[in-house]
This record gives sequence, C-alpha cells and structure tokens, in this order.
Amino acid sequence: MKFQKIKFAVVGGDLRQIKLSNFLAREGYEVRVFGFNGIDFEKNVIISTTLPDVVSNADIVIGPIPCSQENVTLYTKYYEKSILLEDVFKHISKDKVFMAGRITPEIQRIANRYDFKVVDLLAREELAVLNAIPTAEGAIQYAMENSEITLHGSHCLVLGFGRCGKVLAHKLKGLDAHLTVEARNPQDLAYIKSYGYQSLHLHDLKDKIGSYDFIFNTIPSLILDREMLKTVKKDCLIIDLASKPGGVDYNAASELGIKAILALSLPGKVAPESAALIIRDTIFNVYSEMGVIL
Repeated sequence: MKFQKIKFAVVGGDLRQIKLSNFLAREGYEVRVFGFNGIDFEKNVIISTTLPDVVSNADIVIGPIPCSQENVTLYTKYYEKSILLEDVFKHISKDKVFMAGRITPEIQRIANRYDFKVVDLLAREELAVLNAIPTAEGAIQYAMENSEITLHGSHCLVLGFGRCGKVLAHKLKGLDAHLTVEARNPQDLAYIKSYGYQSLHLHDLKDKIGSYDFIFNTIPSLILDREMLKTVKKDCLIIDLASKPGGVDYNAASELGIKAILALSLPGKVAPESAALIIRDTIFNVYSEMGVIL
C-alpha cells in the first residue's frame, strides 16, 4: 500500500515510534521527527530541531502510545524536556491528522481548540487485537523471568476475557498450563468452556483464588484488593496488564509478601518492531477510510 506524497511527523514516544519512523522512511515517505535524543535514525529520517518545523508541514502527526501520562505533556521516553500538548496541537495545520494512543477527554478538549482530526489508535479494533499478541507474549516472558517454576503444569488464572485475555489464555494453554479464565458475562463463560479452559465466575473468585501459581490480570479495575490478596498463595506471582492504576492493591501485596508486577506498554518493551508494524498498518487503514486515493 503506497500513499503518494504523504508527509509524516513523529513526535515523542518510545521504541515503537523510532521503529515506525525508520519503516516509513525506508518506504520512501518524508518523515520528520522531534522529541528523541541520542537516537540513530536511518539516514532518510529528518531530525528536526524545532517543534513547528516538524509538525506544521505534516499531513499526519504521529504521537506516542500512550499520548500523555498526565494529560498535559506528550509522553517522551527519549527526550529530557517536556513537550506540551498545547504546543504540538497549535502547530498542526488545518484539516491534517493527529494520531496517538489513549486520547483522553482532557486531551480531546485541548485538541478541540484547533481545526484538525484526532484519531485514537488504541480505539481501533485491528490495533487492539493485534497488540494483544506482544502483550500476551510479554506477560509470559515476565512470568518466566520472575518465577522458579515452569508455566507447563502450573495452575494459571487469567482475569478477564477481553482481547488480551483471549490471546493470553490461548498461549498459556499452548504451554500446557492448567488454565482457568475468569469472566462475569454468561456468553464469555460459555466461550471459555468451549475452548477447553476451566471457567470461573467473578462471584466465586475469592473462594478459588488461593489455588493458583500465576495470576494474570487484564481487568482495568481494582479486582485484587487487600481482602482478595489475603487468600492468594504467598508464592503466587501476579502479572497485572491493566492500565494504570491497575487491578492490584500494590501496597497490600507488598505487606502480604506477594510479588505483583505492573506490566504496562509491553508491546513497546518486548516487541517494538512488531508493534511498530501494527501501528503502521493501522495508520494506513485510517487514512484509506478517510477517502485517500491509493
């Protein structure tokens, strides 16, 4: 797929945005970047020294995933200075496009002061589904690195049966774990049984949670509170994949001697190249749906 003469700006982010910039430049697009210090981009990537230079002439401005951690500044892993969202948005030309991940209502309100289109990449189903693959693999990697037992033959619990929960359950089953998946929706519970997993309703969680060696949480709410954690095995490892603040009372886990790891943004940490390709394909899907002629 080739979109002629599109100019890209990539502002802030992590390894995913670095890999993405290199991919786009390699494909012949004009790519300008800002918000990266000490990074050796490929030779066709234009490293800009000012924010207006990189943003004002771009057709598509690509931001980080997540866009911001506090709804004021852009997330920049490789840049020591702060980049205000307001400063990015005010330089985006009329009718152009800003794409990033996790566009909160607060971020959208800032963007609404200006006349450009905003796309939340994490709201795109294809990205969310495919992103679940490196997330699940990263969760399994964290589990292997932080435990003295194998996943094979262990008792694993996956909390939640959304996109990530589905992919993670499938991969854990492939490793011959004794797998239980929690859900509350009768349809999800039926699918869990149909895939050959043990099903567990949320109502029964407290009675059963003490029997697992690994717990993987994908539910973005406080499921594992102090009372629930009191019934967890002391040598159980919890991998929390839910967005901040996560689904675990970390203070309680520490006091109770239970190891709990908040594992955020795993695609960018464990598989940035694959994650960047997923972002690239999603960007072009969005642009195609906007009526751009190939």
